[in-house]
Amino acid sequence: MRSRFSLTSAACGLMCSVLIVTVGCGKPADKKGTAEKKSPAPEAAKSAKDKSSSAAPAEPTPEANKSAAAAPAEAAPSGKRILLGSPELTAGIPGEGELTTEQIKTWLNNAENLQPLEIDLPLGLNLGIQQAEEIVEANPLSRALVELGRQLYFDKRLSSDGTISCASCHDPDQGFAAHTQFGVGVRGQQGGRNSPVSYNRILSKLQFWDGRAGSLEEQAKGPIANPIEMANTHEQAVATVKGIEGYRLQFDKVFGGADGANVNIDNIAKAIASFERVLVSGPSPFDYNEQLRAYDSADLEDLKEDPELWALYEKTKANADAHPMSESAKRGREIFFTDKGSCTACHVGPNLADEQYHNLGVGMDVEKPDLGRFEISKEEKDKGAFKTPTIRNVALSAPYMHDGSHKTLEEVVAWYDKGGHPNPTLDPKIKKLNLTDQDKADLVEFMKACTGDFPKVERDRLPK
Repeated sequence: MRSRFSLTSAACGLMCSVLIVTVGCGKPADKKGTAEKKSPAPEAAKSAKDKSSSAAPAEPTPEANKSAAAAPAEAAPSGKRILLGSPELTAGIPGEGELTTEQIKTWLNNAENLQPLEIDLPLGLNLGIQQAEEIVEANPLSRALVELGRQLYFDKRLSSDGTISCASCHDPDQGFAAHTQFGVGVRGQQGGRNSPVSYNRILSKLQFWDGRAGSLEEQAKGPIANPIEMANTHEQAVATVKGIEGYRLQFDKVFGGADGANVNIDNIAKAIASFERVLVSGPSPFDYNEQLRAYDSADLEDLKEDPELWALYEKTKANADAHPMSESAKRGREIFFTDKGSCTACHVGPNLADEQYHNLGVGMDVEKPDLGRFEISKEEKDKGAFKTPTIRNVALSAPYMHDGSHKTLEEVVAWYDKGGHPNPTLDPKIKKLNLTDQDKADLVEFMKACTGDFPKVERDRLPK
């Protein structure tokens, strides 16, 4: 009979996946866009990342297996620890109709809403919990801070003419992005890059396609003063927020002070960034089925001899059965984790992105191409390089690539299959794949199987 250790090791793994396709994020008026830095992960994730050219994910540790199995996305934890993605964080201050000053006061008088939160992440993303905790350490989350950020995220009064909010380009109904090729700001002005997704930022440090913002807080300030986006000034935005009683009350409680003394652009950015960090994608069919795959080498008869492990297996199988992957998606997964698809070159880790910059040849066939990361690093190798975005929930955020030039996932796969567009700084990882039509269809189905639920978000209840 196998030992408990070997059974547990096989029990219910979660790997740090890697994918082939790079998809959309956005560009503001100054022709610079969103990028994020590679995030450290637990040992199982690091192992998978180090073996990024191999066909299979790393063998998960017993600790990672049990942690992954114990992360129910639908649970709403009590007390100070909370699972990001729980609707209680994004549902707004309790009440119906207009958000009143009395409702805000009642909310703020509950001391629990002001306490720092300890965080958990849903299945799949939870392999990045260490990185997430490091990121929020500088700006600890609380229910009150997140709620303040939610209000500001949806408030069009931050723009110069009251027509544009953060949500205008990062809409919950459009995959927390926008289904336009470029971001659209005040007076219908267009930027030069596709709007980035604003979810799963809890695992990201550098922001924008080119990594020019050192944090999500720094990024949150940019659109307010960007002449094409909100076209406001920081000073005027602060004055607007400070002139609203409901906001003054919240800033006083969350940041300290009286009569809005701490309403400033830095604290506005801290609040918006905090709200964005709780926008996470829930477990996908891929995540549930990846757990079940870890039992492939286990002897189920042996497993039955341990009631705890057998119960864990039954729960894992029930979850996978309730969130099935099609046979096509399963074939697509195999392409991702072999050299046939070269998936591990860029899409790796809990968020299925290496947070690095790659030249795919997109947009490099014009006279004056967008040089991306080069504008920040000034390194020749970075010409035309842009951040690898997440593949999680990618099916919801078309169009794709930094310039929104690919309208469908099928177009994205075709681009990779042909090896991108040749240019002097094309990433050496980009090569012709010679996939069959069935292979391409399977890759698309796999990407769709990486889609999980978003938290339900209140949008309309704002201070008057």
